[in-house]
Amino acid sequence: MSYHLEMLCHCRKLVFGLISIIIYIFIGPVMIHGSKIETKLLHVGEELHKETIPLQSGSRLYHLQGLKSHTWYEVKISYPASIPATFLLQLKKGGSEVELNQGRKLLNTEKIIFKTGSSDILNDQDGMFVLVTVEPEGVVAMPGVQEREFVMFNIVCDELYLGIPEKAWYVVVLAVLCLGVAFVIPLFLPQYFLPKGSMKKCRQ
Repeated sequence: MSYHLEMLCHCRKLVFGLISIIIYIFIGPVMIHGSKIETKLLHVGEELHKETIPLQSGSRLYHLQGLKSHTWYEVKISYPASIPATFLLQLKKGGSEVELNQGRKLLNTEKIIFKTGSSDILNDQDGMFVLVTVEPEGVVAMPGVQEREFVMFNIVCDELYLGIPEKAWYVVVLAVLCLGVAFVIPLFLPQYFLPKGSMKKCRQ
């Protein structure tokens, strides 16, 4: 009788051991290393539209492509104002988190600004990643309305020149041109189009 009990206990230990191994193989990487988190490629200058992740503790890892060494970049996400959610962006280099500059928070926009180092950290194995996580914020406004399951957002990685994204430089150029025109046009207008104070200055 004792022999059968010993065999039964031994079989139970083997079963529990196998279950533990299976749990570690399939669940352990998700809990410890996060290797099972969905990963997508994010190329510099190419915005990804209508990205979706679960609203309840949703997360996605973006592998940054096309980075240059010793260059400033900005990763920015935007989302509809109707979505009561809080986004968090984390920059990761390989398996470690990187200390970075947090840009000022804009309306319905989250962004991070960082500078790359030497080219040896930009390879495929130890490349740079951005982890996007989201948490619901607030309550459902209308009673009886089911809370949404997914949140939608756009994400882009832009190279910065003098702290300004490349795509925004045309706005800067346009503003400078408008200021230049505003200063030059009064020089060519007839005097009766000018204010009285300006006419006296011109006569002097």
